[in-house]
Amino acid sequence: RAFAGADTWATSLTLARAIVKLEPVDLVICGKQAIDGDTAQVGPGLAAHLDQPYTTYGRKLELMNGDQLRVERLTDFGYEVVQMALPAVVTVVREIGDPRMPGLKHKMRAKKLEIPTWGAADLGLNPEEVGLQGSFTQVVKVFSPPPRSDREMITGEVEEQAEKLIQLLKEAKVSGL
Repeated sequence: RAFAGADTWATSLTLARAIVKLEPVDLVICGKQAIDGDTAQVGPGLAAHLDQPYTTYGRKLELMNGDQLRVERLTDFGYEVVQMALPAVVTVVREIGDPRMPGLKHKMRAKKLEIPTWGAADLGLNPEEVGLQGSFTQVVKVFSPPPRSDREMITGEVEEQAEKLIQLLKEAKVSGL
């Protein structure tokens, strides 16, 4: 309960402290973003708390020489390749690969594993550093904006759609046209 209501700062701090307890850790892989906050800030925040290099939107990872990682990452215009020293933090996108289902042997082994449960004190954190108390931000309201009534759907063949779009942009006085 002490961790409830945490923002991305408090969450990444808590995770960083847990990772330090597990050291040595060469690579931390995070999802791109959480479904609840959708901010994509925990991975980079985690790297900051761990004082490690990081990159985001990884779609392919390759270990190089044991102490370097080659990451192919998505960008707005395609992808780029970066190489970074380990230890590091990488957030990955869905294109990283399909999850594999464990076989019976691995399921049985997992059942026997003891997963530690740590509280704030176990991680060297004070109550005011975790959860809602340790958060710099707080969600006040979540809502969907009302639908816009000024939308216009452009239909027709591609050429007709392009001409209509250019006409609408000129009417809206969009510069460059």
